[in-house]
Amino acid sequence: MADGQSIEHDAHVVKDWRERPWLLAAILAVAGFLVHIFTDGTSDEPWRAAFAAAAVFGPLTAAFTLNQERWQSSLIFSGIIALVMAGIAWRAVAAGVGFADEEFWVAAGVLASLLSLPLFQAGFHRLRWNTSYKATHFHVWTDAITGAGALAFVGISWALIAILAELFSAIQIDLLKGLLHEEAFGWMFSGATFGAALGVLRNQLKIIGTLQNVVLLVLSILAIPLAVALVLFLLAVMVSGIDVLWGATESATPLLLSVAVGCFVLANAVVRDDDDDASKSQILRIAGFVLALGILPLSIMATISMGTRIAQHGLSPERIWALIAIAVAVAYGIAYFVSALRGRREGWRGLLRQSNLHLAVMTAVIALLLAMPIFNFGAISASNQIARLESGAVSAEDFDYAALRWEFGDAGREALAELTEHSDPEIAEFALAMQKAESLYDSRRTEDVALISKVPIEIEDETVRIAVRTFLNDSAYRCQEMCRVVAIGELNDQPLMVLLAQRFDPEFLFYDEAENEVKVAVMRNGQLQEREAYQTPEFDENSEVELRPFEGQRLYIDGKPVSGAF
Repeated sequence: MADGQSIEHDAHVVKDWRERPWLLAAILAVAGFLVHIFTDGTSDEPWRAAFAAAAVFGPLTAAFTLNQERWQSSLIFSGIIALVMAGIAWRAVAAGVGFADEEFWVAAGVLASLLSLPLFQAGFHRLRWNTSYKATHFHVWTDAITGAGALAFVGISWALIAILAELFSAIQIDLLKGLLHEEAFGWMFSGATFGAALGVLRNQLKIIGTLQNVVLLVLSILAIPLAVALVLFLLAVMVSGIDVLWGATESATPLLLSVAVGCFVLANAVVRDDDDDASKSQILRIAGFVLALGILPLSIMATISMGTRIAQHGLSPERIWALIAIAVAVAYGIAYFVSALRGRREGWRGLLRQSNLHLAVMTAVIALLLAMPIFNFGAISASNQIARLESGAVSAEDFDYAALRWEFGDAGREALAELTEHSDPEIAEFALAMQKAESLYDSRRTEDVALISKVPIEIEDETVRIAVRTFLNDSAYRCQEMCRVVAIGELNDQPLMVLLAQRFDPEFLFYDEAENEVKVAVMRNGQLQEREAYQTPEFDENSEVELRPFEGQRLYIDGKPVSGAF
């Protein structure tokens, strides 16, 4: 392939292999059965996840790369992919709650595998940087088309077997219907049908290569409206200022990156894999040129958007992953911008193709590194958030203690534990209250919980005050607006308090020292009792209802009544 020969002339790639559909059907059927074995029953064991990942990614890679002439290298490459994905799956499941972003490790591993597949098919492991871009581009599209076609065939096959099962069931033959309820059969049937369809399609790569050109030709038409819209958008931003974008949407970063991806896809649809196949339309070439230039400003605006959000809220594992995605987009934007300017009118397409090959390798390597146990984004985020708290960038009451407890893994919980011993008693109080929270749902920083962090708790005993804060965190509805907790005495030798909330009647609370928690008290027969001891009188529609005179007490603070009579 280094000599620039057309991919159609590479016999081992496009050769019709009669046994291919049967072989792939058998391989993927066995793989499906193995996936069933390893995922059946307990699915949270690391070794099961590792074997299941190997059984998925290894055979699938072999299905796309296997050929008669170079089957040895195909099996070696498939084995490497299986081992890598097995290791990533094992690590992700073994991490448990110790890390906060294990799903991103798996996504990064899948991305690295997907990018390495066409590079291997084009011979990058042998040719290095002399690898033919035309061959790589060919495999990217044929892999996508054959994979999508095989998936569609699986869906059709399931629809057919479901209809047949109902047909035979009508004459009291339930064999097929019974098989459909067997998970092992489902995995094996899906694998076999996918493999058979993929084998048939990959025997027709010459025809699919022609179909690829047709698809790109139709797709390239969209380059014109997108290029016009992009120019108008950038001009509007220059006139109105970028702040108008932040005011219009809260999802500016994913929106900008999505448009940048669209520019990348459509620019390449115009450029194709060489100048002979590239669109001859001058309008389409200009549109492709504009889209190539537009990726950089879109990526820069996405960077500004994410930077603004991080400045406001600090780092989190998700934002670090988003930053990495933006950095890759910026790298593509710079490469495309430089290629367009260097090549000017005609030479830019060749430079852009060369950039694509280098960028694909770079992205695959970065994704693989991110999937490895090298970085701990939870620890990085926790350190950043603590630094913001210590510097005063965020106040003690507005700090996101819940993120440390629930979203940053063990590193976040360790940081939260350190905050419980902070020299600032307010920070220590909030941290201790969050440590006692039972779930993320109860402790998530909604507007209600943010209000709770500012509730005045007029109690001298720090232990009781922390217990009250935990009680309010677990029942945010009590303080939807302004509220206040005041110590008023004792109940059974335990601290007695009253919760004063706007639009709510006062609620008596008492501290249970034995259980170290705050409970609600109610008035019955003139005495305060724990709420669980209160039984609502039984009544029905025939019960007698009457109004009687009542003499009681009401609560006053600073000489003003704050409750009804009781």
